[in-house]
Amino acid sequence: MFNLAGKTTTAWRSLQRLAAGMATVAEPIGATKVPMSLLEPKAYINYQRIEDNLVIIRDRLKRPLTLSEKILYGHLDDPANQDIVRGTSYLKLRPDRVACQDATAQMAILQFMSAGMDTAAVPTTVHCDHLIEAQIGGAKDLERAKNINKEVYDFLATATAKYGLGFWKPGSGIIHQIILENYAFPGGLMIGTDSHTPNAGGLGMIACGVGGADAVDVMAGLPWELKCPKVIGVNLTGKLNGWTAPKDVILKVAGILTVKGGTGAIVEYTGPGVESLSCTGMATICNMGAEIGATTSLFPFNHRMTDYLKATKRDSIAEYAKRFQHNLKADEGADYDQVININLSELEPHINGPFTPDLATPLSKFKEAVEQNNWPTELKVGLIGSCTNSSYEDMSRAASIAREAHEHGLSTKSKFTITPGSEQVRATIARDGQIAALEEVGGLVLANACGPCIGQWDRRDVKKGESNSIITSYNRNFTGRNDANPATHAFVASPDLVTAMVFAGDLRFNPVTDTLIGADGKPFKFSDPSGNELPPRGYDPGENTFQAPPADRASVQTPTDLPILIKAQGKCTTDHISAGGPWLKYRGHLENISQNCLIGAINAENGEANKVKNQITGEYAGVPATAAYYRDRGIKWVVVGDHNYGEGSSREHAALEPRFLGGLAIITRSFARIHETNLKKQGMLALTFVNPDDYDKVRPTDKVDVLGLESFAPGKNFTLVLKHDDGSKEEIALAHSFNEGQIEWFKAGSALNLMAKNAQKQ
Repeated sequence: MFNLAGKTTTAWRSLQRLAAGMATVAEPIGATKVPMSLLEPKAYINYQRIEDNLVIIRDRLKRPLTLSEKILYGHLDDPANQDIVRGTSYLKLRPDRVACQDATAQMAILQFMSAGMDTAAVPTTVHCDHLIEAQIGGAKDLERAKNINKEVYDFLATATAKYGLGFWKPGSGIIHQIILENYAFPGGLMIGTDSHTPNAGGLGMIACGVGGADAVDVMAGLPWELKCPKVIGVNLTGKLNGWTAPKDVILKVAGILTVKGGTGAIVEYTGPGVESLSCTGMATICNMGAEIGATTSLFPFNHRMTDYLKATKRDSIAEYAKRFQHNLKADEGADYDQVININLSELEPHINGPFTPDLATPLSKFKEAVEQNNWPTELKVGLIGSCTNSSYEDMSRAASIAREAHEHGLSTKSKFTITPGSEQVRATIARDGQIAALEEVGGLVLANACGPCIGQWDRRDVKKGESNSIITSYNRNFTGRNDANPATHAFVASPDLVTAMVFAGDLRFNPVTDTLIGADGKPFKFSDPSGNELPPRGYDPGENTFQAPPADRASVQTPTDLPILIKAQGKCTTDHISAGGPWLKYRGHLENISQNCLIGAINAENGEANKVKNQITGEYAGVPATAAYYRDRGIKWVVVGDHNYGEGSSREHAALEPRFLGGLAIITRSFARIHETNLKKQGMLALTFVNPDDYDKVRPTDKVDVLGLESFAPGKNFTLVLKHDDGSKEEIALAHSFNEGQIEWFKAGSALNLMAKNAQKQ
């Protein structure tokens, strides 16, 4: 023990200072592990990377940083050597996550499959929201979409499970609302395969829309390249009031900057006026920033974000962000390339359009504009919701207007549709009465999906080419955008204005100044809309529509309803499987040489070579073309063969080609030794009938299930379920000769994949 007796006062004080200094050393932010999402408990927020990167960046740039610079540069792949010049340099960045909507996810996942990885390098989710067409109402439209798009949904469900991705089933809601509710966090960097990904800026996240190729790069572990954005500052003062809503902020900004004014820039909102905006209101503003061409938009971390995080059960993220808030706001004196000032207290409600989202007209001047431009005055349809405006607050305010109209005995004069942004919002507003209030006056609730906002609208109230007006709370209103009718004049406004105007049925109605006639014959004027920012009773999650990747993803490989590509009859040598002769010149080009795959095999169905039935289209075509058709739609297939399948030449292309064309298994009476080994090396299942006579039970038109992959082990049989086209089924036993090491080849996709994976670990 250290003895203080006899020590000088100076030494004692030095020791005290040392002890005090040691006691006040701050724990590094990275010492705390906080998951990015409740659904991804092992993927943590990496504030430490931002902290460390900014030490380097501040030393290099020696100037105050904007918030967007802090987050972007905090995600640089190589902060010490990265060239950083706004508007010029190309940054190499490491995003925290990737999000894909169903229409773009199909190709992105197919590309990712070719990377040979067993899971994505960063947390990734897929959201089924784009393929649901609005027609007659939510539940029926959703069921119809599930039937029409079954093939797509099945592919996405199985592929996401196989590769460890989160999957949000059809009916879950719109990608951007799901992200805000579950995945967005202050200071994060995300890319998404949809232009309105910036919605997550409402939670202080840099979220950028990208193409599928960029998403695949990040999923495969490569850095994301982005031209270093300029920064436009929008300084907000005052406070929103009356009929003015967060939507009016971006409608005003769009009018100032136009559809191209934000190109190559991040729009960063600052100032005391930010405090008067709800978190979901900030998301609305960021969402529609895509309409001015901005790279993205974002807000600084504040207590409104904390409230939303806590309401969505992410208290730990809220507290973690508070500890890091010095890097979740702009530095004092940060320089912007352009500054726009908006006083929210003076901001008037706006209506933008038609045919472009940047034609901004203040509400007080809109009637005049309608008449001067001869826009159709009758309002045919009002539509609220979408990823831009479908929050609890939006729906609460709209419902307050509907209730007041109902109290005066009014129903809507225009058609009126409501699109909840997510299943959670839908369930909550159903519980709390907003849906009932909107339906009571004539509203139609659509599915939790993009719907009319992206043109998924089977509109039947006007003919194509008929001039008419609609008004929406959406984000985009280009010609034909919503209903494919180039004569539709589409206007964009807040949900408040849209809801009020459907009771007038006239574009010229101004709820701030004008009156309507109630059922009692007396005029009345709407009160200012009101609603809760967050549900007082908390959110109701509704139906569980999330499919988490299974802990043991080998179980995903339980394949069902696989088509039989061909039931080969009689001798099928490697020359039948991969012909030689003139084809040998293509042996270095797998795609070209795969055009000879099984073209010599005799089809047991018709006794012909290279003529098989496509079980999806019902048409006959060549074997390679049919196999590629299945592969490109994410459908695995099997081949059924006779005795000594693959005898003859040792050519490995006879195994490479089936793998390239998307096959899963070759099932035979027996194999030639070399070919069986080649199939195993290429990650193909080489299976044999336990009873060789079972070959005769297989009908070429069967669909099959291969059961047992979840417990793939040496000496353990599989079960083949034959599903005949007459509805009957048969189960037969399949054997294999895989040992433990060869099973690992299959799990990795091939022996080479396993070697590469092992090499990466060293």
